[in-house]
Amino acid sequence: MAERSETDRASVDPIKVPGTYKEFVKRFPALGRAHESIAGAVEDAGPLDAKTLALVKIGICVGAGLESALRSHVRRAMQHGATPAEVEQAILLGMNTVGFPRTVAAWSWAQEQFKRGE
Repeated sequence: MAERSETDRASVDPIKVPGTYKEFVKRFPALGRAHESIAGAVEDAGPLDAKTLALVKIGICVGAGLESALRSHVRRAMQHGATPAEVEQAILLGMNTVGFPRTVAAWSWAQEQFKRGE
C-alpha cells in the first residue's frame, strides 16, 4: 500500500487537538507517540483516502456516542474536502443500527461543528 503523506494523513492535527489530549500526551508522551504510530499504521494499511477515513471514523463515533471525537473527525473530513451533505450521510447511516437518539445527537454535534466553520 502506498504510504500517505503527513498532509494527507487523517491523524490528529497538533494545532486543533483538545486541551485534554494535549495534557494527556504531555503527561504520558510515550503513550501519545504509540497512539500516533498505531493511527498512522492503520491509515496506511489500506487504500482509503483521508476524507473517506474521516467519514468512516464519524460513523464509528456515532455508534460509540463519542461527541468530542465526532467533532474532531467532522473537522478533519471537511479539511479533506468532505461536504456537509457527506458528513450528514455518514451520520445518518447509523439510524437503523445504533438508533434514532444517537443519530440525532451526532447530527446536532456535527451542526455545531459546521457553525464553527472549522
